[in-house]
Amino acid sequence: MIDTLYAIGDIHGQLAMLEDALDRIERDGGPNARIVFLGDYVDRGPNSRGVIERLRQGLAEGRNWICLKGNHDRLFEWFVAPPVPRQDSHLLIGYHWFHERLGGLETAQSYGVDVPERIRQKELAAEFRAALPDGHLAFLQGLQLSHREMGKFFVHAGVRPGVPLADQDEEDLLWIRQEFLEDTRDHGALIVHGHTPVKAPELKPNRLNLDTGAGYGRPMSIAVFEADEIFALGRSGRVRL
Repeated sequence: MIDTLYAIGDIHGQLAMLEDALDRIERDGGPNARIVFLGDYVDRGPNSRGVIERLRQGLAEGRNWICLKGNHDRLFEWFVAPPVPRQDSHLLIGYHWFHERLGGLETAQSYGVDVPERIRQKELAAEFRAALPDGHLAFLQGLQLSHREMGKFFVHAGVRPGVPLADQDEEDLLWIRQEFLEDTRDHGALIVHGHTPVKAPELKPNRLNLDTGAGYGRPMSIAVFEADEIFALGRSGRVRL
């Protein structure tokens, strides 16, 4: 029997798109399909709470799912985890999780949390923690940074070229862009990632990008890995990449 593995790109609060993707995978591979989610479950889209709850529910049901951590998931985790909010040093000066370009406001709204103009971060974090359903913070804290299977290395953002996969730094796995995207060398496995939006699944000799901009309302992408072949899974079925 040929092993089949699926991967879903960045979700960004798009619960309806996620449900559609799961339906497509079930039609293609059955209810026990093995799926790797590439992170960024929250921010920008309308229902981050629903996305996290759906993933938690699937894991609780024993689904064969692997959930990786994205940089937006860590921004959420660091804001709500006690005792006080943590700032991500990778952000540009003047940016914070609630900046209009990052999407924290939409995540707060999905949990019914108001973000007034004048409130201290520690006070808002306490209100946010009180609004979280049981298990949501634990879900964020338990996300994996990477996964290796079938000759593929699954990660949210990418890897630092020249560094062995086993020695990669968390900051690069969650945030790296140009240094990784512009590098053409063999990393020791095909890197399957998201993080940087593209118009369609982008397959290069050393990597596959599955972030096709769901956070901005564009279609969510699914890849199918079977033997040495890679497909995109659309509404009408598989298309070889």
